[in-house]
Amino acid sequence: MHHSISVFDMFKIGVGPSSSHTLGPWRAAERFCQFLDEQKVLFTIDAVKIILYGSLAKTGKGHGTDIAIQLGLSGEDPVIFDVDTIDARIKHIASVQKLLLGGKHKVDFNPQGDIEYLLAESLPYHPNAVTFLAHLSNGEKIAQTYYSIGGGFVEQEHQLINKIEHIELPF
Repeated sequence: MHHSISVFDMFKIGVGPSSSHTLGPWRAAERFCQFLDEQKVLFTIDAVKIILYGSLAKTGKGHGTDIAIQLGLSGEDPVIFDVDTIDARIKHIASVQKLLLGGKHKVDFNPQGDIEYLLAESLPYHPNAVTFLAHLSNGEKIAQTYYSIGGGFVEQEHQLINKIEHIELPF
């Protein structure tokens, strides 16, 4: 697979220490919220669970993957978010056990129980995988899996199927 990128795509502003383990999962969480909003189900979500696989599970706490995902689910933008408020925001989410999903809708969320680390499992496409599971008020569930493929880039599982691009770059 080829991607047409510029130097501005490679050098990004965001939290660290690893764009694969922080910025990518943050962006994946944002994309999941956008998906829920586009599907017109965001305001019917009661709770959200996160499953981290492979490398994201193994280094998740040390690299701040759990923090990045909570902030991404909260509708925060990693480019403009005030990093001095990260600790307070994460402590607040843990203490009230609520998350403002997409910055719009309050849902139940306990970081201790709602983020699962599957240390021994990896998904076939890439070792940095995360699945978001939303519980709707009508009892239905919606799941989406994303891969943090490096440099803050994210691929969604269903978009990978039959995705072959021919790109001609001028230089």
